[in-house]
Amino acid sequence: MASGLARSRGRRRKRRARSHVVEVSLGVTAFAVGAAAIAWPLSRSDAAPPQRAVAAPAPQASPAGELTVASVDTGEKSDAEREKKDKKAAEHKASGPSKYTDTKAEAYFRSRWNDKPAKRVKDIRTEGGYLRIYTNLPENADNSKTAITLCKRGLEYLAERGEANPVVFVQSRFGENGNPVLANVLGPDDDDCRVTYPKPK
Repeated sequence: MASGLARSRGRRRKRRARSHVVEVSLGVTAFAVGAAAIAWPLSRSDAAPPQRAVAAPAPQASPAGELTVASVDTGEKSDAEREKKDKKAAEHKASGPSKYTDTKAEAYFRSRWNDKPAKRVKDIRTEGGYLRIYTNLPENADNSKTAITLCKRGLEYLAERGEANPVVFVQSRFGENGNPVLANVLGPDDDDCRVTYPKPK
């Protein structure tokens, strides 16, 4: 009887131990499955990351094989851009040589005169058949000795070219009123370089 009771208790202990092992095994298996379920999508190479910063477009090669990169505006101007802007300003103000400069007239003036009036000349242009001599004289220098001298030199240049209908304007430096005329000749009937103003009514 005692040996039968001992056997019965031994079986119960074995059953309890086995059930405990089964529980631990099930727990480990569940943990492993859960971990795999979390880790597997993250380990896939084709899975998209949660959020990714958008990179700037990569430089692309042109058909000719040249590398082209989109420029970024830094707010700073290159030397070439500044030079171009300065040239445009000079053209507008007529404060120096420009694409409108009459190079023949300029060479004529340089080769013949190197005095104070000549040094006042900043640009000489032929526009619409008119010879325009731009100076650094102030706009109140109308009919001044220098302005009249430059006008006569313009007439001389046009006469040597055989111009039958000479028109010359000597103009001041750029100001609020542009480049006002300081002396002029308005055709063959105008024998005086002085600027005339209409009489007030």
